[in-house]
Amino acid sequence: MIARLPSRVLVLALLALAVRPCAPAQQVKCGAGRDLVVQALERVTPQSGNDAFVDALELLKHAVSVCPELGDAWYYRSLVEKRLGHDSLANYALGKAQFNGSEALDQGLNPLALSTPSPRGITATEGPAPEASAAPVHPGPVQQKWALVVGIGDFTDSEIPHLNYTTADAAAFADALEDPAIGQFSTDNVHLLTDKQATTKNIKEQLNWIARHAGADDLVVIYVATHGTPRTVDSAGGANYLVTYDTEAHTGENFNEDALYATAYPMVELANAVATRMKALRTVVFLDTCYSGAAAGPGAPAPTEKLANTAPSKAMLSHMTLGTGRIVIAASENNEESLESDKLHHGYFTYYLLQTLKNGKGLTPLSQVYASVAQQVSQSVSAQGAHQHPVMNRSSADADFSLRSPATSAANTQP
Repeated sequence: MIARLPSRVLVLALLALAVRPCAPAQQVKCGAGRDLVVQALERVTPQSGNDAFVDALELLKHAVSVCPELGDAWYYRSLVEKRLGHDSLANYALGKAQFNGSEALDQGLNPLALSTPSPRGITATEGPAPEASAAPVHPGPVQQKWALVVGIGDFTDSEIPHLNYTTADAAAFADALEDPAIGQFSTDNVHLLTDKQATTKNIKEQLNWIARHAGADDLVVIYVATHGTPRTVDSAGGANYLVTYDTEAHTGENFNEDALYATAYPMVELANAVATRMKALRTVVFLDTCYSGAAAGPGAPAPTEKLANTAPSKAMLSHMTLGTGRIVIAASENNEESLESDKLHHGYFTYYLLQTLKNGKGLTPLSQVYASVAQQVSQSVSAQGAHQHPVMNRSSADADFSLRSPATSAANTQP
């Protein structure tokens, strides 16, 4: 005969079953759900029309259907429902986000609101209009300067190809920022993450550190050198990810999309951090990333072979430059590789970037830095029988500044 359990023990047992970790099958579903959230975020910006929000809403509905406990999906759904004028549905989704727990909600993230005025203006083709942005403003003298520099060459996933010079590139770039003869950045305000330090969690925390501290009259620099994934790696919907130190992209020797979704850093989150969280009216992003936004044609390589040195998509660059005073400079066009040089012991892009900054003592406006780097990279790579053309996007034609711009007050915050 089976002994009867005391009612308190039975209740605790039932509660334990209710909150047990997801089974492997559910983990797969939640990985797919997270990817659907990324796809939704890639479709909308503060300037998107109604159709884009409707598409994003369908993706978010799908996300919560495959993984009902995905709090971030519910939170972003509440924002999109609100944008479409569905107030009661927005409140319902917000309640589900609060119940399930949402990191995005806790951090107050809102990819639908720019952190700086937009010189392009905000328009909507139909539905409730978003809040109008203030007239474009021009920053005053630089107050403080902040930088996050990331370089990853080794990965915990042994199937991800090693990169030879990304760590050296990042360290050299951080040194140039701190050099009194080039960048004049305070050492305390330059945070360098390389290899095992450059986890998805640490990168997000450091971006949040800048977002919390940098004011409108400050200058922000973000530099990233690592692998990335082209849209074609994501068979479900073509989202893009940066490969961090702790990214898991394989199970054994087999490529695993769901593991990638769960552990890599979505490129759209970097874009949203720059467009909607950075208040600095001088913000530049340098991307020497092994990443592609180009579509693959017939005979394209297997997913593991696509973790190679190729460039971000034009749409993602444009997304990142929403707002005022935004500059993004990428190492190559989206149908080219970003190459490393055994002779230079650097990537071509970062080597010539460092040389140009040094020769100009950090005083050269970034538009001119780009022009010089683009010419030198193109010529040097062409001499090796290959092609590489750096690209630049700006929030407006007059968005320009130099890294040497003197700070009028010393940084005094703790890392």
